[in-house]
Amino acid sequence: MKRISIDPITRLEGHGRIEIFLDDNGDVANTYFQVPELRGFEQFCVGRLAEDMPVITNRICGVCPEAHHMASVKALDELFGVVPPTSAKKIRELLYMAFFITDHTTHFYALGGPDFIVGPDAPPAERNILGVIKKAGLDAAKQVIACRARNHHVIEMLGGRAIHLAAGVPGGWSKTVSEQERSEIEAIARENIDFALFTLELFDDIVLKNPAYLELIVSDIYIHKTYYMGLVDAQNRVNFYDGMVRVVDPQGNEFIKYHPKDYVSHIAERVEEWSYLKYPYLRNIGWKGFVDGIDSGIYAASPLSRLNVSDSMPTSRAQEHFERMYETLGAKRVNGRYQPIHHRLATHWARLIELLYAAERMLELAADTEITSPDVRVMPQRIVGKGIGCVEAPRGTLTHHYESDGRGVLTMVNMIVGTTNNYAPMTLSIKRAAEKLITKGKIIEQGLLNKIEMAFRLYDPCLSCATHSLPGQMPLIVNVRNADGGVIRTFRRK
Repeated sequence: MKRISIDPITRLEGHGRIEIFLDDNGDVANTYFQVPELRGFEQFCVGRLAEDMPVITNRICGVCPEAHHMASVKALDELFGVVPPTSAKKIRELLYMAFFITDHTTHFYALGGPDFIVGPDAPPAERNILGVIKKAGLDAAKQVIACRARNHHVIEMLGGRAIHLAAGVPGGWSKTVSEQERSEIEAIARENIDFALFTLELFDDIVLKNPAYLELIVSDIYIHKTYYMGLVDAQNRVNFYDGMVRVVDPQGNEFIKYHPKDYVSHIAERVEEWSYLKYPYLRNIGWKGFVDGIDSGIYAASPLSRLNVSDSMPTSRAQEHFERMYETLGAKRVNGRYQPIHHRLATHWARLIELLYAAERMLELAADTEITSPDVRVMPQRIVGKGIGCVEAPRGTLTHHYESDGRGVLTMVNMIVGTTNNYAPMTLSIKRAAEKLITKGKIIEQGLLNKIEMAFRLYDPCLSCATHSLPGQMPLIVNVRNADGGVIRTFRRK
């Protein structure tokens, strides 16, 4: 049996590899998406003071510390039984919109964008941010740098630090916002809207108007019909900071809607011996293996998933682009809402619609003078002992679950991060792309292997965030091999 290794996989956060095995006919027999790193935050946070978690967990990742910080402080609100003032909630969400803008910008221009802007078959040396600048122009590069700079400035202004922010506390926020800061952020939000519209126009010109790229998006190489998950507000619209978790089936029918604190009643997790990532699935359907369809418990949580579970967008310009994407890709309206888009490469388009929504929502929040209120915290007076916080990370629904003793010392920590939700669908997508692209007699070239990598890259995986084990487990496997590579003995600890 022939083996093809893509090691390391590129343009993602963390470490991973793809192993493809071909049968004697030269067709794909199986694929494995392996994540060999283990961070283990769930284990070494046990025994820590709960109040320290917002500044510990935002060290999980340098790409999305804001997401972990926000989920953590929301979990602490519950654990200490306190409800933050409305002004504090708005400040949290305002910072979070600035974060979403920087993160989605980074993925489109530096990680996912090179596959389209430069081209999937371009040499690896050109398929990067420098190639994007060369193709899109120096003006685009200047706009990207300016966008990231001004929004990181907002994050530092509101969060106390530019990367690992520290302002989130149980019961609210530790820093007030002055009128001068509010006015500055409002101006930045307006610039962000212009940048989001510019980026969508760039996507339209380079991707949607290119027949080859559009054909790739709607091809059967990158399609899977799974369940979808995302937070929604009371009107079933996209919400990044708060709301109910909504899951729809492959036809778009609502399967379940639940409060984040009830996630254990609806989401189960499993492990495979060849990876350190967990595989969440819908508990009420069960794990049926690596298959899609309405009978499979596999679900996706991504920018496309968030749009698929929503009836509409909360802001006007984002709604216009939302409708255009579903109409362009042939989605039908049933009972007043669009049926899901299953073409996974459309996730890149959905991400840019979210970029626009985040900019518009940021302007709404920045224009609200309530964020300058000095009333930004309610001090905790008790310890409930259990707290579950949930936000939408750029990569998917993020859940932090803490339990403590009466002193506030943690006794259990569980985290389901955005990438963890998508590990099973990523595995499906990689296998399907490999099966469609690698066939008997096909010459295996760099461009072909990159198209297989595109199957996971569209999810914008953050593997460092996601590498945890189930509570109480830290599996270790050591294989002893002979000179020919054969396994002589295996040592295993679970």
